[in-house]
Amino acid sequence: MPDMQLLSRRPERVVVLALDGVYPFELGIPSRIFGAADGHYEVLTCTVDGRPVRTNADFTVGVAHGPQILETADTVVVTSVPPDRLPAELPDEVAAALARIPPKARIVSICTAAFVLAAAGLLDGRRATTHWQVADLFRRRYPRVDLDPDVLFVDDGRILTSAGAASGVDVCLHIVRTDHGSELANAVARRCVVPPFRDGGQAQYIEQPVPVSGAASTAGTRAWAMERLSDPLTLADLAGHARMSLRTFARRFNDEVGLSPGRWLIQQRVARARHLLESSDLPVDRIAAEVGFATGASLRQHLHATIGVSPQTYRRTFQRAR
Repeated sequence: MPDMQLLSRRPERVVVLALDGVYPFELGIPSRIFGAADGHYEVLTCTVDGRPVRTNADFTVGVAHGPQILETADTVVVTSVPPDRLPAELPDEVAAALARIPPKARIVSICTAAFVLAAAGLLDGRRATTHWQVADLFRRRYPRVDLDPDVLFVDDGRILTSAGAASGVDVCLHIVRTDHGSELANAVARRCVVPPFRDGGQAQYIEQPVPVSGAASTAGTRAWAMERLSDPLTLADLAGHARMSLRTFARRFNDEVGLSPGRWLIQQRVARARHLLESSDLPVDRIAAEVGFATGASLRQHLHATIGVSPQTYRRTFQRAR
């Protein structure tokens, strides 16, 4: 059920900027995800001149708003366009539209829209990502940006960038989770029939020059490990379950997930700890034991490294009175 006290507040305004040649799938992601968040967000769509824009499909999209609506945004989402339409320099009308964004507004790019933010100078000195297929082009054009093409999205504070296509779903769910906790983000994911959290990065989707034929997957071992997060799992334990050598397992795991087994385990344990902090009154030391961290201090260290806050601060921010 929606939280009526929260609904009494003004919903956060998310303005989606649709550029000429926009991909229809990515254009619809913000409205679909934020629109399923129990009224916490209001989603509006605009273009640089208020006129309809052509999509990369065989239809045109009409919008109700011009660039003026960007001035009222709490969050702005810039959606992607085909690589052959990526400008080396921003068209004047696009630059003028971006200049309307309030200084405190959060800015999000989906897929190749990172090129738009970079061309505007918004990503200089920041870590960012974009679709792996255009990573080399991005690096050549924008050497001042710290590009990480292996991840699904990058949260660099005010500005978030996401990788190809469906990673727009991941970054929008991440925003819901950051703003309102994992309970609401999980509910939104269920309503949209998507995973609430995808582990790994886009490295697992990059085309491999020589595909592995008949290779065993590590998926079964990942599912096995998820049921045993409280155990002190080692690389040898995981490789033994998969019936692979340590070296083969580590290489195959990284190919499939985009992370080392150790980093993946930490990621899953932190996610489980966040859920317990939101949904229970268990002491921090007990939660640490439940998710497989040796001590409460270890949990504090990993949680702070992941989201920048202590368990107590996280709990105060997101736990609802039950």
